[in-house]
Amino acid sequence: MKRVILVAAVARNGVIGSGPDIPWSLPGEQAEFKKLTMGHTLVMGRTTYESIGRPLPGRTTIVLTRDRSWTSGHDEVLVAHSLIEALGKAASHEGEVIVAGGAQVYAEAMPLAAEQIVTEVPLEPEGDVFYPPIDPKTWVETDREHFDGYDRVWYERLT
Repeated sequence: MKRVILVAAVARNGVIGSGPDIPWSLPGEQAEFKKLTMGHTLVMGRTTYESIGRPLPGRTTIVLTRDRSWTSGHDEVLVAHSLIEALGKAASHEGEVIVAGGAQVYAEAMPLAAEQIVTEVPLEPEGDVFYPPIDPKTWVETDREHFDGYDRVWYERLT
């Protein structure tokens, strides 16, 4: 199985979204996300994909949905109906598997992940979508990069 990496922007209170929206704007953060994910395979839930509205260039996109009739409208977007199916489809594509949301997909993928790259957002916005807790018995911080207005933190799974 390919290496699974969770990539998320998480507020101090654990919020990652308010419905399909991200309740903040961090200048430059999307460009950093692009650098981290370019050339890899993105796995995301349907709501996350629909909030983006299109496949992201330079990355394979696999959308998880329980709706067997759902299509993205883009031939290059792959559809999977389980995380295991998504990981199977990712095996034949380049790069590592980057899980890019939402909350249910993060929670399901966390036990399989080798790494997390978390943008720490120094806000406590209202929201109804939360990132799963990072258990310090399972994860260790290995690197931290400071940006203007946020930190990016790398976690590795303890073995």
